[in-house]
Amino acid sequence: MELTMCCPTLFGLEGIVADELRFGGKLNDVHAENGRVVFEGDENTLAWANLNLRCAERVLIRLGMFPAKTFDQLFEGVRALPWEQFIPRDAAFPVKGHSLNSALHSVPDCQKIIKKAVVSRLGECYHQSWFEESGAKYQIQFAIMRDTAELYLDTSGAGLHKRGYRANSNAAPLRETLAAALVKVARWRGREPFLDPFCGSGTIAIEAAMIAQRRAPGLMRAFDAEKWTCFDASVWRQAREDAIGMADGSARFDIVGSDVDSACVQLSIENARKAGVANTVFFEQADAVARDYTRNGVLIANPPYGERLLDLQEAEALYQKFGLAVEKSPMKQYILSSDPLFERCFGRKADKRRKLYNGMIKCELHMYFKHSKH
Repeated sequence: MELTMCCPTLFGLEGIVADELRFGGKLNDVHAENGRVVFEGDENTLAWANLNLRCAERVLIRLGMFPAKTFDQLFEGVRALPWEQFIPRDAAFPVKGHSLNSALHSVPDCQKIIKKAVVSRLGECYHQSWFEESGAKYQIQFAIMRDTAELYLDTSGAGLHKRGYRANSNAAPLRETLAAALVKVARWRGREPFLDPFCGSGTIAIEAAMIAQRRAPGLMRAFDAEKWTCFDASVWRQAREDAIGMADGSARFDIVGSDVDSACVQLSIENARKAGVANTVFFEQADAVARDYTRNGVLIANPPYGERLLDLQEAEALYQKFGLAVEKSPMKQYILSSDPLFERCFGRKADKRRKLYNGMIKCELHMYFKHSKH
């Protein structure tokens, strides 16, 4: 079955996800747009994307797009889509979505109209007027932007950042998809030492280990579309087997995470064990401003922002001390911060910056690599 798919992304990660699809998924028809990447493929592509994409938020199938200035247009547009190709008669098919800059701005009203239109279409196909919705979940998603509606089926279920290794996290967790993106931006492949001196719940170091061991991020979890009758179960079995075959769980790398808080260190150790990478990640209790930074390698850090941990003055004082600690280090440094005054506190202008979002928090990745010994 030929499908048009769409991966929503955190802002700033579109290009990285497009590259994952082109190089990892060996796809040609890939288009990065604002906050999402659109691509073509079949059910094998769909299974591969869910299991292997590290930086996308979810994998959606796009069923169609059409103008929707009125509720009549919305109803008829939805009703014209081939829902019966995917949704069986016993399926649960809840509707959720959003509307921006459009005449149809009431989301609950749009949800009702879309549900009614899908029921009308399926009712005609299956010759029934009532749907129990007792079977597998086929989440319908809609987006109405500037009076154009787009309708999707969500194949992932829980967001792709939920890898299954982080049941508990510290007070200000970094999303796994963003942590993986930081490692990719730094182009770290395991050939040099890796350090995260503010490890929190260990996410950056764990994602680095998973990348280095070529461990698919989705191997430890299930996806909604695995239960869908429109796809052959063997497709998912094969995709999982391929992903297991790609991984090299015995490979060792020099990856260290540390935190001043012993509870964070314990949490990180536990998360690494759950992720299956405890054999190659070492976590220790250490104060980031008192560590030794004299050896080569890559440093990626997400120090406290002053948003949820510490107040802003404490965070800025920490940046200053940390800046002094790593000032003469030969390490390539990649530091994520939401503080617009970060560089002033850190004491150096970045060689390069990249705008990113951690959830709804606007951040910048400050990159320092020109002073380092390559």
